[in-house]
Amino acid sequence: SRGGEPVIRYFDSEFPIDPSDYAHIAECGLESFDTSNPSGRCQLHTLLERQHYRLAWWGVAGDEINWRRFFDINGLAGLRIEVPEVFEETHATLFRLYADGLIDGFRVDHVDGLSDPPGYCRRLRQRLNDLAPGRHAYLVIEKILGPEEVLPTDWGVDGTSGYDFMNEVSALQHDSASAEALGRLWHDLTHRSAAFDDEEVAARKEILRIGFDSQLRSVTAALHRVARADRATRDVSAARVRAGLIALLSHFPVYRGYDAGATRSPIDQAAFAKALTAAKAATPESMHAILDHLDRWLGGEPGDKVAGTRFQQLCAPMAAKSVEDTAMYRYGRLLSRNDVGFDAARLGGSVDDFHRACADRLATFPDSMLATATHDHKRGEDLRARLAVISEIPDAWARFLEQCRGLDAKRPDPADEIMLYQMIVGAWPLDLDASDAAGCRAFAERLAVWQQKALREAKLRTNWTSPNEAYEAVAKDFLFGLLSEGSSFLPLARSFVEAITPAGAVNGLTQTLLKMTVPGMPDFFQGTEFWDFSLVDPDNRRPVDYEARRSSLAAGAVASACLGTWRDGRIKQAIIRQVLELRRRAPSLFAGGDYSPLPVKGRLEQHVLAFCRRFQDSVLIVVAPRLVHRLMRGGDQILLDPDRLRSSGLSLPEHLHGRHLQSLMQPGQGVTIQPDISLDTWLGDFPLAVSYAVDAA
Repeated sequence: SRGGEPVIRYFDSEFPIDPSDYAHIAECGLESFDTSNPSGRCQLHTLLERQHYRLAWWGVAGDEINWRRFFDINGLAGLRIEVPEVFEETHATLFRLYADGLIDGFRVDHVDGLSDPPGYCRRLRQRLNDLAPGRHAYLVIEKILGPEEVLPTDWGVDGTSGYDFMNEVSALQHDSASAEALGRLWHDLTHRSAAFDDEEVAARKEILRIGFDSQLRSVTAALHRVARADRATRDVSAARVRAGLIALLSHFPVYRGYDAGATRSPIDQAAFAKALTAAKAATPESMHAILDHLDRWLGGEPGDKVAGTRFQQLCAPMAAKSVEDTAMYRYGRLLSRNDVGFDAARLGGSVDDFHRACADRLATFPDSMLATATHDHKRGEDLRARLAVISEIPDAWARFLEQCRGLDAKRPDPADEIMLYQMIVGAWPLDLDASDAAGCRAFAERLAVWQQKALREAKLRTNWTSPNEAYEAVAKDFLFGLLSEGSSFLPLARSFVEAITPAGAVNGLTQTLLKMTVPGMPDFFQGTEFWDFSLVDPDNRRPVDYEARRSSLAAGAVASACLGTWRDGRIKQAIIRQVLELRRRAPSLFAGGDYSPLPVKGRLEQHVLAFCRRFQDSVLIVVAPRLVHRLMRGGDQILLDPDRLRSSGLSLPEHLHGRHLQSLMQPGQGVTIQPDISLDTWLGDFPLAVSYAVDAA
């Protein structure tokens, strides 16, 4: 009992009993419900059948659950936050903290799980305004944007939590010219599709079937009622509605639509039209009529709000589980492009793409958060930056894989093997020597946790609900064999790691610099002030050595003084400190300054990104390299080859001519602006350039 009242206890879980049954329990005595004998089991079953709930085996939840939950976690039931009383009670503590001035804003996780995300955001903004009329609460939402999707500007938020920037800066650092070669290599070695879209469609269909069948039935039933209410569609069967929904959901290009019951917005219409076109292309013509009906019922015209809401609330979790938690663990063209919020179908982007995204953000959400690492990332920011180098050298990667696959060992499936090689070379610790047996074993232990999760999330040879322990053992033994003392793999891996690590480090510094200087609010995940080669959780949530970071910060070394010891991570922290100090000195420049791309002329036009930000008389120029492998000076240095840099120059706007700017990375140095300045002037002595002049006022 609990507090004198009887309860049903199953291990650590407790379930209430209808008070009307208390007298019966007291009369029979607790011993009458003893499950160690048939009579007791029968009595307990009869009692449970009278309750307002049904206790069931967890495995039936995907088929029979009748409440909304967090993805597929039965114990996390969704709240009806759209009910005013629920909204107020669940936010009471947060509102008090904000009203007392103890917090300045909110980052809303999983906003797409709500029935009405735009309405929730607007209501939250209004409540915060009412609580403190003289303040502006910083309000960002965790919103995964699909390809070409934009965040509506009328939700009352300051932007997203930064996954869109994470995707943009990652694409910038990948060479799109290698997409076909790397895709072909992946297909030839694994016999899996070279296109991510194929994996996504298959995963969506599978996840609908095994994880969301109950919700799919609920949406089907709601839409079938809509069909039956219209004489023109009353003979459309529920089975037909279900088949049409599966076709649509299998090709839906965004997490979800909004404003259920109303006519779709232009943003939602663009996404639905893509899904409709793809669904029709993938189904026989006999299915097209039901797809057109669904188009009309789900926002083509004003319709049933309940049906529309159920559809939208199925779209979001199904997308997350099928894309991020399934397809991205099956597709391994290059794992650095498989992360939360990433467009995995797109290997790389261009300088112009990145500039356009920055300009758009400045115009719409200038305070949007900019992230490069989060609690949910699949690979640490510097791990991704290192793997990006492979996109520049696909032939070298192919040779490396050929050598590795020639080793004599009992190995897992080719796809699992190749993804493991990527994780090893991407996450290889900067201080790990291949001859360090203990260090290699510790590295293998970390990778083994990632490997088990990756295999189970992929759901091909094993999964969380029915683990294939024999296959997992083969994969784990293979991993530990690769990193064991005397392994023939170790010298191969170390050689390849050494070939890409300096360029990867420059990539890592570049993305950190861009996060702090383009329009937006930079966000730093715990511990990423130093190099971040973390794996998926729980690895990315390990305790952080803050004492080492405090000690390094207190030393106050500038970035240029850390070039010779770049492997210890202090150079990254120094760049962060120096740029944040400049942001503190010139907040208006970063918060309200314009953004102007600076053209690069010469052979390195697509290898350097440069821009100018200006606010009144304050000026900032940032010059950063991309696709840097062929530009490196060589050896273990992270400097660029000045001879290659001299082949190109930066064109500067006339309004800056004659102005003298100071160098942030190399204090005491500076540059006087001329119409054209060779890139070796900017990047010859340090791989990144930040030059500035700050209005003293």
